[in-house]
Amino acid sequence: MQLLCLCKRCPQARDLFTQPYGRFYHIPRLLAARGYAVHLLLLSYQNEPNAFHQEVNLHSHSVSALPWGLLPYMIKAKHLMIEVQPDWVIGFSDSWYGILAQRLAGRFGARCLIDAYDNYESYIPWLVPLHSQWRKALRQADVVTAAGPQLADWMSQSAGDRPVDVVPMAADPLFFPRDKIMCRNSLGLPVDARLMGYSGSLHPNRGIELLFQVFERLRKHLPDLELVLSGRLSKGINIPFGVHWLGYRPAEEVPLILNSLDLLFVMNKPSAFGNFSYPVKLYEAMACGVPVVASDVPGTAWILRDRPKSLARAEDAEDFVKKALAILERGERGDILPSGWEGSAATFARLCEIN
Repeated sequence: MQLLCLCKRCPQARDLFTQPYGRFYHIPRLLAARGYAVHLLLLSYQNEPNAFHQEVNLHSHSVSALPWGLLPYMIKAKHLMIEVQPDWVIGFSDSWYGILAQRLAGRFGARCLIDAYDNYESYIPWLVPLHSQWRKALRQADVVTAAGPQLADWMSQSAGDRPVDVVPMAADPLFFPRDKIMCRNSLGLPVDARLMGYSGSLHPNRGIELLFQVFERLRKHLPDLELVLSGRLSKGINIPFGVHWLGYRPAEEVPLILNSLDLLFVMNKPSAFGNFSYPVKLYEAMACGVPVVASDVPGTAWILRDRPKSLARAEDAEDFVKKALAILERGERGDILPSGWEGSAATFARLCEIN
């Protein structure tokens, strides 16, 4: 079976061409391992040379949107449709790729699968024409998949009550338990302190100010507690004195950061984005055996449905403190959730074979 996957080159701030990552790379990779011939066509928003990389059955193409806009990507996509004659065109990562996948599939007689890991309509809510085309593409696609059941239900309603299958997020294979002291030493973090952490975009819409409030209150109970932050720092965010800010670190260091922690916080606000968010950091932390406390919003609550003690009422600092203290005072590691995208890739394969 021949597959053409459309995706931006840097979803979730990761460069798939140089640092393969997440569902956008590992699902195609595992489908290729099953014997499918997979072409992964990536759109770069940087002015960089077009590039090509080949693995067994997996062909990755990178096309730049600069300086000529989307035209070179469209030309390459049409060229691959003619040359490869894919059985399926798969749209990953944002509305535009799903819309393009459906149009290419319709024009060239292929089947179409559209996959979403977030509620893309929440990204630019005022861009109504794009959302209308997105919903039309969802209605006409042969298969639609979503990262969780809440998002699947929402997309089903948006597409006129069509079926939407769930393909969960997962942790990449490099996330597994490691020695905490070794990880702290490699990052220059204190080995004797209790460390709570947050990894991801340091942005007001993620509840970062709430995190700082929770940290200050927790320190009144646990004077040896310190806070570790990693990720991109947005303008207007003032990091409190004494916090360990590691900045935006390479992908290979993220497992070291998580394994250094006694507790990871995952903050989200109830919203059109937050309610349908399935934070991959939760999967990564649990694959490392790191305890978590996360905002009790629908998508996150589904991930932690077997770990209710890890859920705190969204935007409620006192409940976050309560849940965190219960974990930190016990000093236990979390239950280990195995990493890997094999299950999600198997679902993709089944959907492609039965439709």
